[in-house]
Amino acid sequence: MRATWLWLRGQGLSFPLQRSGKTELDWVTPTYTAVHHVLTNPAYAGAYAYGKTRQERRVDETGTLHLQRRRLAPSEWEVLIPDHHEGFIDWGTYQANQARIAANTRPVAHAAGEGAIREGTALLQGIAVCGTCSRKLAVFYQGRTKSTPGYYCTGTGQLVEGRGVRHLRVGGVGIDAAVTDAFLTALAPAGLQACLDAAEQLEAGVDTALTQWRREVERARYQATKAERRYLAVDPDNRLVARGLETDWEKALRVLADTETELARREANRPRTLTPQEKTAILALGDNVAAVWDAATTTDRDRKELLRTLLDEVIINLDRGAKRAELILRWRGGALTELTVALPRQAPPKIRTDEDTLALVRRLAAHHPDATIAGILNRQGRTSARGQTFTASIVSSLRTHWKIPCYQPDSTPADGAPLSIAEAAWELGVVASTVHRWVNDGFIPAEQTTPGAPWRIRLSDELRARFVEQAPVGYLPMLEATHALGVSRQTVLQRVKRGELDAVHVRAGRRKGLRIRVSCPADGLF
Repeated sequence: MRATWLWLRGQGLSFPLQRSGKTELDWVTPTYTAVHHVLTNPAYAGAYAYGKTRQERRVDETGTLHLQRRRLAPSEWEVLIPDHHEGFIDWGTYQANQARIAANTRPVAHAAGEGAIREGTALLQGIAVCGTCSRKLAVFYQGRTKSTPGYYCTGTGQLVEGRGVRHLRVGGVGIDAAVTDAFLTALAPAGLQACLDAAEQLEAGVDTALTQWRREVERARYQATKAERRYLAVDPDNRLVARGLETDWEKALRVLADTETELARREANRPRTLTPQEKTAILALGDNVAAVWDAATTTDRDRKELLRTLLDEVIINLDRGAKRAELILRWRGGALTELTVALPRQAPPKIRTDEDTLALVRRLAAHHPDATIAGILNRQGRTSARGQTFTASIVSSLRTHWKIPCYQPDSTPADGAPLSIAEAAWELGVVASTVHRWVNDGFIPAEQTTPGAPWRIRLSDELRARFVEQAPVGYLPMLEATHALGVSRQTVLQRVKRGELDAVHVRAGRRKGLRIRVSCPADGLF
């Protein structure tokens, strides 16, 4: 029904509408409600019907009276007289249309009905049935582009470890291919005539649209003629009325011109009637129905439509142990065909963390907790096996899977054991930023497990001696040292780093900071 409505809109056809209180028809854009009314109303099939609904009364638990109007089945109508008047279609066609509409309606649970054909690639949508509970199988799509079809049963089967396991869930590529082969084999004898029937249906559809457009032109011409008669019949002295009728006439003429132009365009684009040579070519193509089935112009909706012409349902049973699906094809007419489809065995997952990252995690786990390890890996630009940034949870899962022991801090660290920046700053009595600056300047030797890892410092007596409460004699602040040596601050720092100058850090008093030992001012001369 929806496809019919879309076809009318696609062809640009108008639909008659008689508004309440008016005798003339208005031609408007077709709506779904109007199309639904025409296709389901028996009056258009030449039948008279009365009593299609019934008003029912019910009383709820609170004693309130409710009125409800219920739509009745045709067998319950009070009056039904087929062939009562001339209809647009015969009664048999009307009943076939109602059966088609009922089959296209999405069925409720355990109810008959295949549902309307949809655009997905699952060819057995609506006709696949679970072999265990006889439920209609639902469709799912997977893969990178979500275009690989599969089928699953909506009913819960058994409980495994406290969770429900469905009767059936299987990929649909192999099953669709097996059903397609059986279908094309059965269709091969009728393939020749089917091709000619398809061509004739295409011509009939185009002719139907052209016929309706010719009626549109006829109606537009009638409206223009009527507007002309009204204009010519008006009193010329009544200029206001004449001006309005003239406008209506001009509008009707424009509509007539547009309609004739559209009809001419559609007649020019109409596919021409097949010649005997073209029919012979089509019959030759009918020998290879598979080529038509696989053609790029054949849509998934077309394939599903063809399948439903011969197949009533496909019953699917899974043998998980043998990795196969057993199919029973029930053809229209009652014939059965049994098929066995081997299911692909699942390959081991290819998602795996690279060995270099695993080796680094093994080294880091001996010195750092999971959160720190995650930060190190992220700073190095590494990602997990699924392309995600590392978190403490991912690192913990990785260690657990590969049985890597976690970091255990020592409650009593041994003498000379490496310390973190914060621990070293507390031991030296300075802030952590000072230790960071000395590490970056190279005054304090430090080590890293890997680039991006926290610095680790081994405190020696010589290093501790560099942090004093008061500056020794001969040690000058940085500014005075640069003046005394006659060099820049950067040069002084480089000499301290190379060991050419001694330096200490004063951590107490108002003038904290670096002190440089200058033995003789002349040493700064070049």
